Amino acid sequence: MSLGPDVVSAPTITSIPEDVAGRILLTGSHAGAYTGRLAARLGLRGGVFHDAGRGLNDAGVAGLVVLTEVGVPAAALDHRTCRIGDTSDMFERGRVSVVNDAARTLGAAEGMSTEEILTVLARSDPHDPVRLPAAESRVELFTREGADRAIVLVDSAALVEPGDDDGKIIVTGSHGGLIGGDPRKALKAIGFAAVFNDAGIGIDDAGIGRLAALDARGIPALTVDARTARIGEAFSTLGGIISRANDRARSLGAAPGETAASRVLEWAREA
Repeated sequence: MSLGPDVVSAPTITSIPEDVAGRILLTGSHAGAYTGRLAARLGLRGGVFHDAGRGLNDAGVAGLVVLTEVGVPAAALDHRTCRIGDTSDMFERGRVSVVNDAARTLGAAEGMSTEEILTVLARSDPHDPVRLPAAESRVELFTREGADRAIVLVDSAALVEPGDDDGKIIVTGSHGGLIGGDPRKALKAIGFAAVFNDAGIGIDDAGIGRLAALDARGIPALTVDARTARIGEAFSTLGGIISRANDRARSLGAAPGETAASRVLEWAREA
């Protein structure tokens, strides 16, 4: 991947280089509302994200609207053309599925290659950072106090606490793809189980890459269909319909077609 000096890449927006201000960010993160608010804080000239299958209520690209409101041009790449969480693949194979109004005024259009959209966004002027509230949450639930396995709801897997969340059922708003293709980053804790959004599954089944990685660690893992849950929102994930389950999860009764809530509550009550 050969990026010009105006572009910086990061597999997730929750861990980016310090020198991103005034540059264009290519990130493997979804383009949801939370991602858009984080990006607005960075003083970017522009941003390129993954559309995560767009999903329920177009949640996978809602951040592009946020960025238009603060004047930052941005685009999302089609999940059918490149792997979520993998900026090298996004650069090589990605095709634009959505552009925001700020990008369109610069000449951006759907169907562009990643290299083309980065070139267009480079026409933008730098923008001052905007301190928008992140509005990301972490909530811990117990189905019966003192008796059951805890359920942790986190809008981003970045909020998982190693050690503290070991043995808990972790429901995230994050996509089920591997960050930078690294199985070691599938989950930061040794959870009893984990649930993610499938980000439309997409090319190479990239949106469910964490499932096999967690199977290898003996952790049951599920994804919910992006069409049934808003990516970036753990409570929405809980109400989503299971699309895929790894072998370990299947051995504990999980099956596509049931709600994540029903499966998670059953596992919690078995503690």
